[in-house]
Amino acid sequence: MSANIIKTWRQMPTSERREAIAGYLFISPWLIGFLLFTVGPMLFSLYISFTRWNIVGDPKWVGLANYERIFTADKDFRQALLVTFSYAAIYLPLSTIVGLAMAMALHLKLKGVGVFRTMLYLPYVVPSIAATLVWVWVLNGRFGLVNTVLAWVGIEGPNWFGNPRTALYGIVMIGLWGVGGSAVIYLAGLQNIPEHLYEAALVDGATEWQKFRFITIPMLSPTIFYLLIMGLIGVFQTFTSSFVATGGGPLKATFFYMLYIYNKAWESLRMGYASALAWVLFAIILAFTVVVFRSSALWVHYEAERD
Repeated sequence: MSANIIKTWRQMPTSERREAIAGYLFISPWLIGFLLFTVGPMLFSLYISFTRWNIVGDPKWVGLANYERIFTADKDFRQALLVTFSYAAIYLPLSTIVGLAMAMALHLKLKGVGVFRTMLYLPYVVPSIAATLVWVWVLNGRFGLVNTVLAWVGIEGPNWFGNPRTALYGIVMIGLWGVGGSAVIYLAGLQNIPEHLYEAALVDGATEWQKFRFITIPMLSPTIFYLLIMGLIGVFQTFTSSFVATGGGPLKATFFYMLYIYNKAWESLRMGYASALAWVLFAIILAFTVVVFRSSALWVHYEAERD
């Protein structure tokens, strides 16, 4: 293959060679950074996942021992997966529904809607640590804003982050608070739907639900697909909210997979084992992503397909 590349390079006119060299020079800062800070660390982590390493000493090769322990004797691995899967099952559908509902509300042609768009997007750009600290106060069991409002209507609010039954729902609320970012993308998708499709449906006597079901959703399916993939990758890497708000508790009710990797790497200094956990997570995310991509042929509709 390399011989064919060299042969093709030699057959290129001088002007095209110069353009190619100039192009590679322009992208070289990004390319070097990608190799040094992404590909390099990934390959190194793959290597140390087969070792026992505490950072201080030299890595000791142990083969598949780390992976064998993960799948046979590690109860915390199962708990971390259970918490992460539970969070994904709750958060992903809610974020899709809430984000789409917000986008449709912002799509209405009302006076001052631009102000509301800005307000709904602002939580998305707030640093995640700051947002989590605010929510720790809002969901405080004794003097939090949520429980105070509930008390006004005669409801005794729970100790959100102190109760294993409600702690995960508190993390879900923190995640939903920043759903304005996806709502903006949904809004862009809604604005790209041709208006004549709704006009034709109106002439045919379609109801609002029928227009939503047979026009909005199919035309918006590529946007939903994109946000589903990004959300799927994101939920499996949830870390900050759990680390700041609960530390994985109570009773490991918010013990997310990324928090487990962090604990193994920086508290136990078991870098080899943490790297093995990270590569297992990579395989899980890849598997779910492939499944979603394969299923997209059944429910994602592109406008070019109608031509």
